[in-house]
Amino acid sequence: MAVHVPVSSSELATLWIVYQKKTMMLRVTEHFLTHVKDPEALEILQTFYDKESEFVTEFANTFRQEKAAVPVGFTENDVILQAPPLFDDVYSIMYLRTMMKIASGIHALHLGMSYRKDLMDLYRRSSSFAEEYSEKTTQFLLEKGVLPKSPAVNMPEEAVFAKQKDYRSGLAVTGHKRSLNTVEVAYIYQGIESNVTGMKLMTGFAQVAKEEQVQKYFYRGKELSKKIISKFSDVLLESDVNVPMTSAGLVTDSTKAPFSDKLMMYNTSLLTSFGLGSNMIGTSFSLRKDLPLKMAMIAKDVFNFANDGGDLMIKYGWTEEPPQMEDRTQLSKGSNN
Repeated sequence: MAVHVPVSSSELATLWIVYQKKTMMLRVTEHFLTHVKDPEALEILQTFYDKESEFVTEFANTFRQEKAAVPVGFTENDVILQAPPLFDDVYSIMYLRTMMKIASGIHALHLGMSYRKDLMDLYRRSSSFAEEYSEKTTQFLLEKGVLPKSPAVNMPEEAVFAKQKDYRSGLAVTGHKRSLNTVEVAYIYQGIESNVTGMKLMTGFAQVAKEEQVQKYFYRGKELSKKIISKFSDVLLESDVNVPMTSAGLVTDSTKAPFSDKLMMYNTSLLTSFGLGSNMIGTSFSLRKDLPLKMAMIAKDVFNFANDGGDLMIKYGWTEEPPQMEDRTQLSKGSNN
């Protein structure tokens, strides 16, 4: 007879995190599906929604099997299907592509944080699913001609090792700065691309948010994205590297919210966390001393933005608490009464 192995604290935490994200994705996709017109976009969104729904059920059943409360996450109360479309079909697929890039990273991380075979399999399948739709959305956007690739480069003819200290130069106010290498361009371009998508999202959210403070927060997020795009673009142009830009779809002129302020704030928090993580990875791979400094300054602004968003969510009662570890001090006090 098989012995049941209870989930560990880290496994419970990852299940909770993914449940929040996946229930949010269902609500957003439901709204997209209500208004999508492009047949190819419809197929992508519908098949994604059907499979994501199965995953949500599987995650919910895991909580029940462990006799743990199923999180609230995001429900039908967080989406207004009758609201007019806030984004066009192209943006809906661009959005899904961004979220699948985030999901791929999250599931890979959570796989490494799991111990039970069934949960490792669950995250392995979740990761594969995210990768599949990352590919589908990328190909859709390329075929539509709205997703330019990162800048072209001549192929190296031989491997070369840095021999001079000035390879890492970049802090000098005057003097020659070496051109960017392809690793640096890759992460800078990723930052531009994700912030173009984020800027559109913040623009739409700012149009429809109900609470005035939340509306101002989204407007601040839009301006922050624009600032990051500008700074990263300047770095590319300094090295005579073109800055490919995408339209990333369109924001409509609707002012009626398709989502609750709670959902939009959580979505913003998720994207901000992704931005911080990508920024740190990009910093670690840069060999030019001035680039980590620029990225660190950006990271500070993003962190402050994220921190203020967290405070807003608590203020309005939108922050669902993760499962808590036992307060041993409080339990000890109780046993003495």
